[in-house]
Amino acid sequence: MGINYLASLSHYVPELLACLTMFGLILIEATYKEEKKERGLLFLAAGIGLTSVLVFLIFNLGKEPLSIFTNSVVIDSFSTLSKIIMCLGTLGAVYLTSQSRDIQGNLKPEFAIMATGILVGGMLLSSANNMLVLFIGIETLSILSYVLASLKKNDDRSAEAGLKYALYGGITSGIMLFGMSHIFGVVGSINFTDIAVGLKSLSEGQVLIVLPSFLLFLVGIGYKIACVPFHMWAPDVYEGSPIPVTTFFSIVPKVAGLAALVRISTTFFAEPGVLNVGWVGTLSIIAALTMTVGNISAIGQQSVKRMLAYSSISHAGVMILGIIVMNDLGTRSVLFYSITYLFMTLAAFYIVSFVNDKYGNDHFERFSGLIYRYPMMAIMMTILMFSLAGIPPLSGFVAKFHIFNALIIEKYYTLAVIAGINSVIALYYYLKIVRIMTLKPSESEEEIQGFTYVNQGVVVALTIPVVVLGLFWEKVLMVAEGAKVFVQ
Repeated sequence: MGINYLASLSHYVPELLACLTMFGLILIEATYKEEKKERGLLFLAAGIGLTSVLVFLIFNLGKEPLSIFTNSVVIDSFSTLSKIIMCLGTLGAVYLTSQSRDIQGNLKPEFAIMATGILVGGMLLSSANNMLVLFIGIETLSILSYVLASLKKNDDRSAEAGLKYALYGGITSGIMLFGMSHIFGVVGSINFTDIAVGLKSLSEGQVLIVLPSFLLFLVGIGYKIACVPFHMWAPDVYEGSPIPVTTFFSIVPKVAGLAALVRISTTFFAEPGVLNVGWVGTLSIIAALTMTVGNISAIGQQSVKRMLAYSSISHAGVMILGIIVMNDLGTRSVLFYSITYLFMTLAAFYIVSFVNDKYGNDHFERFSGLIYRYPMMAIMMTILMFSLAGIPPLSGFVAKFHIFNALIIEKYYTLAVIAGINSVIALYYYLKIVRIMTLKPSESEEEIQGFTYVNQGVVVALTIPVVVLGLFWEKVLMVAEGAKVFVQ
């Protein structure tokens, strides 16, 4: 149901809290002198603000779906659960920033401020029911991301990462706007609900004319997800950015883009017809290429961070498979996969970050003999790699199983086979780091300062859900089962 503009604000509390947190962090940062590198109060405020956002989002789960701001934004259980995942990812990245040496002390507050702003854009993107709101969400998310990518001002690779990100982002935004303008010209509305109604009245010839516009529309979202062929920026940007930034990019923009893609697919293309066939066919090709290119490219990498970057591309391809089936089972599978991916990615990047802080790089060899020096961290990393590879009984296997199940039920056998082959390919580079940690002698016996008892406890806490979600996945899937996309 729709409600008036002022009443809409009462249902938009998490987003308003996130904005308030961002402005509060700016004010706190302004009180510090330049030479004061430790900003404990600022990170405490960021933690409190983001936790408050998370609490309000959890309270919103299970509420009746509704449209607000003249039907331009939809608040439903699907968008709320997506926002919870993004908020957890932001919290994890902010904590990693406070511990990492990959970002200078006086720049760490800037990360917390901009990450919160990107979270606001992602939250807006996941609830968008209007092309203009969706574009604002993407641009809010993107513009701040360009700055984050180049946060290491004196590092040429970081400057290159920011420049590449901005160039690709500007081009894809222009292409997406062109597609949006053509859709508006044909249908006469920018509201998703009205567009869906208008599409039903079009003839087959008119549908064939408007379909390319939706493909141009897809370019902007595909860029945020980093799916093929819009992935070219991802490996270089992920490698050149500081590790906390890479961690953040691997989670929040990706989940936001996937949430938007789920809503668009469900709203416009769920009905059988020419549009459905064209959209599903396009997404099928993109998913197959994304999985294959991501996995094959990851094989030859020497940097664990770059390997995880290509790995995240392949995982995006798997999640797109859940969107292709166009039903509630697929949506649940994508949400469960996103939750699992969140914990696997956060924990893995935590370990990589602390090793990188010690040695100045994150090459595979730096992990040699880690089992003998920090056995708990090596065990956690092994669990994470096994889960990312999809080995039972870990949550990564369960997440992939549900995607495969949704594909087979809808008789997408070819895609299921391609996904299965890619899972086997992924085993090689995931198990490579496990072999190095456990079978090769240690390069150095020096202490890794990042592996304090507190940080090791955080890594263990992030890894526990990876195991628990694999064993007791029914409980989480029950929550995801109610997370349906609200279509008026």
